[in-house]
Amino acid sequence: MTEMLLSADTYQKLLREGERFLSSFPEAKTDSFLLLSFLTGMTRADFFLKREDTPSEREKMEYLGMLKKRASHIPLQYITGEQEFMGLPFYVNENVLIPRQDTEILVETALPFVSGKKVLDLCTGSGCIAISLAVLGKPVSCLGTDVSRQALETAERNAERNHAGVSFLQSDLFEQIKGKFDVIVSNPPYISTEVVESLQKEVKEHEPRKALDGGADGLEFYRKIIIQGRRFLKEDGILLFEIGHDQREAVCTLMQTAGFYNVAWKKDYAGLDRVVFGWLGKGGM
Repeated sequence: MTEMLLSADTYQKLLREGERFLSSFPEAKTDSFLLLSFLTGMTRADFFLKREDTPSEREKMEYLGMLKKRASHIPLQYITGEQEFMGLPFYVNENVLIPRQDTEILVETALPFVSGKKVLDLCTGSGCIAISLAVLGKPVSCLGTDVSRQALETAERNAERNHAGVSFLQSDLFEQIKGKFDVIVSNPPYISTEVVESLQKEVKEHEPRKALDGGADGLEFYRKIIIQGRRFLKEDGILLFEIGHDQREAVCTLMQTAGFYNVAWKKDYAGLDRVVFGWLGKGGM
């Protein structure tokens, strides 16, 4: 198979060999084209026009290298180092979770509340939430925090790339935080420890485990953020979470018990519960 790929004398044949190389993957056709597109810079329209052109030896060798990585279950985004989120480009690597479309629901829910406000994004990872809110929502300030220094380095690169006015701070949740915020948003680790082991290889073997594991019941970080966050949220400030599809009732109850009011939720594009949010009243201070 490798010999056939390296002997391909057109981009069309090279792509077909790429598809064969990844034939055990459900998304073989999509992944093989996306890798070739990333390598050559060709769009689908470009490929249609150039499909009978001859690839260089360098292109064939680099394409083979990327295919081998994908065949070993390294996520496509970690191979290309890129992922789009809210229409913005983000660098990604194995120090951060790959931004997902589900998380865009969290950003879309928060956007109406951030203009001219102070925003805190806990567990920021790649910085995709904080940066999207800063670019699209125009808060007066936006702070992203993470316990991982390596994740913050990636977030800082992404802020620079997107010309976003976001500050970053290494902190274990609220440990290093000072002051109060109008909006606190978070996509915390929320998968139960036991379930993490059953995730597909791309996730459990390559994405950072500490950004996935939410403790025995998946609710560990929600409890901490809800209780500790009351000291850092202004009266009538809003707290917003991304949640697992089966966590709505538990997170709503935690927030209501802690003094949050008008607690509500939103579903994702698949119709699954994905965001829970509510406001802090005097009774929760």
